Amino acid sequence: MITVMIVEDDPMVAELNKRYLEQVEGFRLTAMAPSVNEAIPLLEKQEIDLILLDIFMPGKQGLELLTYLREKDKETDVIIISAASDMERIKKALRYGVVDYLIKPFEFERFNMALSSYKDQVTVIQTQPVANQEVLDTQLLHREDRTLIEELPKGITKDTLKQIWEAIEELKDAPFSTEDIVNLIGISRVSVRKYLNFLKEIGILDVKVIYGTVGRPVYQHEFNRFKEHLIKNYL
Repeated sequence: MITVMIVEDDPMVAELNKRYLEQVEGFRLTAMAPSVNEAIPLLEKQEIDLILLDIFMPGKQGLELLTYLREKDKETDVIIISAASDMERIKKALRYGVVDYLIKPFEFERFNMALSSYKDQVTVIQTQPVANQEVLDTQLLHREDRTLIEELPKGITKDTLKQIWEAIEELKDAPFSTEDIVNLIGISRVSVRKYLNFLKEIGILDVKVIYGTVGRPVYQHEFNRFKEHLIKNYL
């Protein structure tokens, strides 16, 4: 479980961040502070994995907390959530190693993407003591995002892909078959298979063939959560 501190002086925004956080699996809020001065003693008393940090606050600003973390060599990651949109502050935050930067106001979808991507990176780091270039590029740096062609292949439509993706999100915690998708959205097997093959080609799905004692083999699809971010290039 990833432990989180929210550092935000606006009570309404702090509560919104808290509610959003509760909707993302794998995170536990362990501390809240309305200022940098109040956050520092809390950081001295307990280990925090991730801080959701505002920049504009009374007294010391959020970037000063970043400076403190780096000077103390604390292994605490930071996601900035701020109205600060000037490149000067953004550049400084990136230089100090923030893992993401959300500009207020933002939607839950963007919040969820930031937290989920961070959780995936933590999982990779904890489970793979040695990395090769492919792991770094695809699972930590997401370099392949920059070279993906966003145009859908012929015969694949965005609306149908969105329907199938929504069905996959319901089923992704366990292996699922083409028939499972058909039963959820009522599209023909031939069409569903075409879209699942497309998702397999871009790496979001892995496919295993299960041979039963009677009848034809069943193709079981397994969701690759490390490649989930690729879908945003097509929807």
